[in-house]
Amino acid sequence: MASTIGVIFSSINEENIPELTKVRSIGSVPYGGRYRLVDFALSNMVNSGITTVGMITKNNYQSLMDHLGSGKYWDLARIEGGLILLPPYINDTETLYKNRLEALKGTVSFLKKAKEDFVVITDSDAIYKLDYSKIIDFHIKKNADITLVYHEHEVEQSHYYMTFETNKDERITGLSINPLTNGVKKNYINVMVARTSFLIRLIQNATQSGFTSFGKDILSPGLKTYNLYGYKFEGYYASINSLTSYFEANMDLLDKKIRNEIFGDRDVYTKVNDSAPAKIAETGKVKNSLISDGCIIEGTVENSILFRGVKVGKGTNVKNCILMTDNIVGENCNISYVVSDKNSVIRDSRTLAGCELKPYFINKGSLI
Repeated sequence: MASTIGVIFSSINEENIPELTKVRSIGSVPYGGRYRLVDFALSNMVNSGITTVGMITKNNYQSLMDHLGSGKYWDLARIEGGLILLPPYINDTETLYKNRLEALKGTVSFLKKAKEDFVVITDSDAIYKLDYSKIIDFHIKKNADITLVYHEHEVEQSHYYMTFETNKDERITGLSINPLTNGVKKNYINVMVARTSFLIRLIQNATQSGFTSFGKDILSPGLKTYNLYGYKFEGYYASINSLTSYFEANMDLLDKKIRNEIFGDRDVYTKVNDSAPAKIAETGKVKNSLISDGCIIEGTVENSILFRGVKVGKGTNVKNCILMTDNIVGENCNISYVVSDKNSVIRDSRTLAGCELKPYFINKGSLI
């Protein structure tokens, strides 16, 4: 693979899931019983041979820092390169970035120091497995200035950051920013590839021109100026852009086919926590669920995902739920379609219910 550097946005689009991002960045949102959303972007890069990754931070990033540490769990604790945390400021000022372009302006010094020829830029709010080396090969073959990765699927009344049209050669011929889409569209999944030197010049020119939007001010007018290409990704893809989509993406893991695709031939790395194995008591029953280490199950759990240290009391029924780390559910409770953040307690004899399209959400550290 051609030498490549990575850049990950850990805090873009947090306003889409205020329930989960009030106390953390979107990259550190828990997923699947033991992972964080950022694990997938990081693992994709490491598995593609990218060993220098810049992580753009912003607000509420303490949990992200705790999770990432030195980057050793992704083999990114290195003397040269490795995982590098980038400040959330525009250039050398102390002004927080407000959008994607301003965030990229803050990465120029990082990019200038890089020796790598290419850069992969991605968000951390989606679940997918992608070999970035194939995109680099495509980018070089097409002699592209910018390659944007898209996933083609049907949407109904759903806002995407960008959709576009391509010709038979996959060159982008039309581009729409923040459209209200319907039907099958080529939806940009916020993965971009460019030559490092080209991106630096692009950002510097945008700064001098006073541009404020990477999509509207650079990509859209650049259809005729730059060689913009689309790379089609055909695997499983889940965008986490609402509490409902977060719930659905977690429930997808209960499908063996999807689970095998996500965690199959390439590892997804994450921070390792040593804890005791899960314990299912004689009164406990588990069906079609993912149960993490340290859980104690004395009731019934069905079609649910339980993170580490969750306790379910006797006579309690947990169905279609996501219970994050160290949740406690008392005895004789009935809860369904519930998403409960960390360290929450549901007392005895409580009945809580949401629905598939609107799960019942419990804030971190709540007592109900």
